[in-house]
Amino acid sequence: MAHPFVSSSKELSQRWSRWQPDGRDHDAEDRAEEQTERRKAGKHRKSLSLKDFDPSDKPFSLGDKAQDKAVVESLALELDELQNLFYADKRYKLLVILQGTDTSGKDGTIRGVFGRMSALGVHTVGWKAPTETERAHDYLWRIHQQVPAAGEVTIFNRSHYEEVLVPVVNGWITPEQHHQRFGHINDFERMLSQTGTIVLKFMLHIGAEEQRQRLQERLDDPTKHWKFAMSDIDARKQWAQYQKAYEMLLSATHTPWAPWTIVPSNSKTHR
Repeated sequence: MAHPFVSSSKELSQRWSRWQPDGRDHDAEDRAEEQTERRKAGKHRKSLSLKDFDPSDKPFSLGDKAQDKAVVESLALELDELQNLFYADKRYKLLVILQGTDTSGKDGTIRGVFGRMSALGVHTVGWKAPTETERAHDYLWRIHQQVPAAGEVTIFNRSHYEEVLVPVVNGWITPEQHHQRFGHINDFERMLSQTGTIVLKFMLHIGAEEQRQRLQERLDDPTKHWKFAMSDIDARKQWAQYQKAYEMLLSATHTPWAPWTIVPSNSKTHR
């Protein structure tokens, strides 16, 4: 079964050759079905709200975990082929942003979807709390240093969007500073887009009960203790506040040059 987002391998070179200088594929006939499917995930909506998406949805599932895994593996191999063409072409850069609450599956997505790509042209950045040196600069300073070069793919595990989540929930910045940061981020991503970077942003959306179960699994399984931190409990207590902050984030930063796609992620295989 062909996946709605990616053509068969023999078509990859043909599709790549049809990309225009602005970094977009203008073959409307080939992409009509893809755009229809993407609308289901929210990418082309004028506004986004988590309340409009059920984290348990499986819109592309074949109804069998083994088959779903096989589809992901097939897509991963095709992405590897595309990445080889992308690297050789060196006209564009690709920044993939994975955002989501604790246990939403960012690490697993990177392994499952991007794990087949050549390490020569792919760079993964896992963002943690800023260092003392990073705090001495503006909050986007460290981010800009990690964006992809020509021909490269960079994957952000968390991102600059943490700066409009954690400080907001904990009351470290004022409402005025909060909205200023939305403007900074939109301008930053617009600049990246205008200088040849394709920015794809994915919100991995899970429910509160699913997160509770995953946190409990980490506590119950000694091999997963390394994934657990006491800060996870603190964030869990602030679930409602984080959901509100995400709603504001999605509404303010869902732009034509850097749109969000909300991915229902209660199902690990479907995600």
